[in-house]
Amino acid sequence: MERLRNVEIPTENRTLGNILRHKAEKNGERIFLRFLDRSYSYKAFHEISNRLAHSLADLGIEKGQHVAFMMDNKPELLLLYFALAKIGAVSVPVNTAAKGELLAYYLIQSDCTALIADSSLLDRFQAVQSQCESIGRIVAFDDGKPLDADMRSLLGAGVVDYDVLLDAEADELPADLVRNRDLAFLLYTSGTTGPSKGNMEPHEMMVSGAIDYAEYFGYQPEDVLYTCLPLFHGNALNTCALPAMMADATLVVSPRFSARAFWQEVRDYGVTQFNLLGAMANILWAQPKSPLDSENKARMCMMVPVPDFAREFEERYGLKITSVYALTDFGGATFLGPKHPPEKWKSAGQVRENMTVAIMDDDDRLQPTGTPGEICLRCDVPWMTAQGYYKKPEATAEARRNLWFHTGDRGYLDKDGFLYFVDRKKDAIRRRGENISSYEVEQIILGHPAVEDVAAYAVNSEMSEDEVMVSVECKEGHALNEEELVRYCADNMAYFMVPRFIEFVSELPRTMTEKVEKYKLKQNAQDRLEQIWDREAAGIVVNRHTN
Repeated sequence: MERLRNVEIPTENRTLGNILRHKAEKNGERIFLRFLDRSYSYKAFHEISNRLAHSLADLGIEKGQHVAFMMDNKPELLLLYFALAKIGAVSVPVNTAAKGELLAYYLIQSDCTALIADSSLLDRFQAVQSQCESIGRIVAFDDGKPLDADMRSLLGAGVVDYDVLLDAEADELPADLVRNRDLAFLLYTSGTTGPSKGNMEPHEMMVSGAIDYAEYFGYQPEDVLYTCLPLFHGNALNTCALPAMMADATLVVSPRFSARAFWQEVRDYGVTQFNLLGAMANILWAQPKSPLDSENKARMCMMVPVPDFAREFEERYGLKITSVYALTDFGGATFLGPKHPPEKWKSAGQVRENMTVAIMDDDDRLQPTGTPGEICLRCDVPWMTAQGYYKKPEATAEARRNLWFHTGDRGYLDKDGFLYFVDRKKDAIRRRGENISSYEVEQIILGHPAVEDVAAYAVNSEMSEDEVMVSVECKEGHALNEEELVRYCADNMAYFMVPRFIEFVSELPRTMTEKVEKYKLKQNAQDRLEQIWDREAAGIVVNRHTN
């Protein structure tokens, strides 16, 4: 696969701290980061993170210690990530929606010894503080709701204000303190079928992955990369923030995703590249068309996975869609670049250098070309992938059985080696002998002009087998009923895919990365299935002979 640029990173700089030092020396006053009305040059970002690193070390944070984060998007979060990386500590970002027992689980399971948090979120920690005895230090960032005397007293003597950390000198730290094999992050992936797992991510994984994004997509110093996804999530960090640095480009961070504000921010900041996760693309595509749609400088948009309306999206907004296949649990595996053949637009691209992709059945036997199976991955270079699940040896061994990482995703390879995503294994629906991709059902229903977003999933019928159910969110000002939707589905998909159970909802439950939480929908629907509209109960027959 062709690399569109060589970013020339010295091999001895394969740690996050050394990368930033190298980039600061190279780029100086070039703007690295913009956030609202603030901006930071490469040099300033490096120097501030040095100050923070010295202060954190003075607080007793040492190489190898784990530090938890509860912070919304802001420059200080990235600065602190790099500061900890420079002293060899491990950053553990926590979803800022976590509270109660879930928050306690993250902090305890990860063995964190310190917590850095927005002041407005520290009441959540205080509620579980008695369970988290290992956390001896708290750094509070004033996000507009400063800690009052009562909360400071409850939190104890270990509280330090973020601003105090900026008082240290900006001296360079030892370049050889951290090795490329050392852990930089523990990134937790959502546990929809069990407790969340902390993925052990070494410096080499973060650096080499970001270099490949810059090189395979051809990011240039004049590019402006934009993310509105949370920086506690792997997408914002690994596919936007770090690649921007590798490319000597500018990074724009937005506080959060807003469909109404998205394109205005893209125009205002001169954004040339951005990423969209599944539901975000659906939401933006559903917005009313505007004469301003193509009035932007964006040249590339990375979508994961690529939706059926991708080509129309390109034409409407005047850009090129790219894609990848990547997991926090392993790393990046494939890239669909801007110069790949147009006929491969629905794929996730070709395999990255030093990686191998295999498609296997449930017994780990290789599947023929074009036959769907589980996507399994292998890497030929040390430290380029996640190193397993923290303190979960059984889960690690199961995921990496037979020397392959088993992704839990289904897909296939075509004759040219392009990977096509089919579905999550746990989201696949098997109805009366037919395997149904919930993703394909969703893509077809999204083609209806009244549909804003949709989730398809399996529910158990009276015969204890899978039936297709969809939860549908309609566009504002549009109406749609169950029979109309069934007719649309019958006209556009195989008869066995047509949903039996349909429910219209005002809003689908989503994570902070705009992923629909299907497990919540499924659990809720299964508990009250007899109350949900049922195509068969309504007397509507759909079969292979239906017109």
